[in-house]
Amino acid sequence: MPPRRVPIVNKTITTITVALCAALAAACASKAPAPSASSGDKSTFVVGYSQSNNAEPYRAQLNLQLQHYLKKYPDIELLPIADARQSSATQVSQVQNFITQKVDALIVSPTEPAPLTAAVEQACAAKIPVIVLDRTVNTDCYTAFIGGDNVLIGKKAGEEALRLLPDGGNVVELRGIMSNQPQIDRDKGFREAIAANPTIKIIADREAKWLKEQATPIMQQWLAQHEKIDLVYGHNDPMALGAYLAAKAAGKADSIKFIGIDGLAIPDGGIRAVQLGQLSATFIYPTGAQEAAETVNKILHGQPVEKQQVLGTTQVTKDNAAELYKQYDLSGQN
Repeated sequence: MPPRRVPIVNKTITTITVALCAALAAACASKAPAPSASSGDKSTFVVGYSQSNNAEPYRAQLNLQLQHYLKKYPDIELLPIADARQSSATQVSQVQNFITQKVDALIVSPTEPAPLTAAVEQACAAKIPVIVLDRTVNTDCYTAFIGGDNVLIGKKAGEEALRLLPDGGNVVELRGIMSNQPQIDRDKGFREAIAANPTIKIIADREAKWLKEQATPIMQQWLAQHEKIDLVYGHNDPMALGAYLAAKAAGKADSIKFIGIDGLAIPDGGIRAVQLGQLSATFIYPTGAQEAAETVNKILHGQPVEKQQVLGTTQVTKDNAAELYKQYDLSGQN
């Protein structure tokens, strides 16, 4: 496989990160901040959320679900969700702005771990409880992490590839952003699983940044370059479906298997794609929205929470797709 690309972080952000780390290292205690004793006297709590990229269907759904579940807690006000648009520089600024606003709690889904680390530590030093949602940061100075086990999901995708290709075959892999930990883990788990059958070969892999519109032209190039592609592994459903569209246009979709991850219960999501036969399988990657809402409520009311909340997954097949769609569909709820 080609060597993994090392992300080039903007020099300014690197400088800011180093400076903040030095300034805040002493300030971050071994325990993350909890609400003060006086928090019980407050009538309304204000929560800020910085999302990595609203353009991704998974993250758009996460936003909607978080807003939905927080409605259960009338004393919690969620500020307008800040969209970092895949920019770490923008997200650092957003987190620092929430700190300046003195929010009662902060939720952040990091675009990249390293650039966001110092900003999270700054919130920690300001005694603002922080929930890290979905993607990690390089510090333990936060109140709770909520997210899936991406190595496990990658392994399950690899095990499905083993089942689909018992006699071996050629695989192409569409990756998320190379510096994102979920991308690293989903790749790792998949490769570990398919190693059980040495005749399964990954003949090409490319970064498609989690986006369908980037995956389609990459797949078009692969179809022109490689005589035989047996399976596409997309690190999320939009990329797998982008590859499917390219293969369908070339008249080759019926001879290729497609595996994705996310399993959203939306009309153009992975569960529906399995029902339609576009994807052979996908895997539920929980948004963590319900858990985040419950956790922030507990934090703000001085109740204990688990620091590490690792969520499970479910494989979506044609046999269970309808049931899972019904289970996860929130479209009819306000």
